[in-house]
Amino acid sequence: MPAKTPPNQIAVFSTKLGWMIVCGRDDVLCGLQFGAASEGTAVARLREEYGDLPELNDWNTDLVVRLQRFAAGEFDDFCDVTVDTTDLSEFSRRVVSQCRQIPPGETLTYGELAARAGSAAAARAVGRVMARNRIPLVIPCHRVVGSGGKLTGFSAPGGCETKQRLLELEMQMRPVAVA
Repeated sequence: MPAKTPPNQIAVFSTKLGWMIVCGRDDVLCGLQFGAASEGTAVARLREEYGDLPELNDWNTDLVVRLQRFAAGEFDDFCDVTVDTTDLSEFSRRVVSQCRQIPPGETLTYGELAARAGSAAAARAVGRVMARNRIPLVIPCHRVVGSGGKLTGFSAPGGCETKQRLLELEMQMRPVAVA
């Protein structure tokens, strides 16, 4: 598997889900972290992932605004956001692609997601892909649950309580009709 390429653009900003930080290369999203208590904590968490980082800037202000609105309860499925999958295996790419198709507020089990990705017996492997997700919310790993709908494994601050909060937030969201 190829190594992940470090980002060359970064933006950090406050939301109703805590401080978020996004990073990318050109228009491709490479990383997203949320739930930090401060700007410094957000940067430190991303530095753990990538090591040295470029200077903070106003990268992808459209995405920043969309994430702020999402955190405030406005519908967005982020399906049009290009994400970096260059360091993922073919199986992981299929899992990510199928995960991104889960509508906001709905869930799939790890087994159901494995089946949709073409490997019905690979629920545990799907769990590993979700655990390594560097782009939560846009790759909505919080919508993937254990068998019977049990909330399991969520590495964002707050763990499964945050996963539950995100699902509840999304259940209240409604797509805005386009005239």
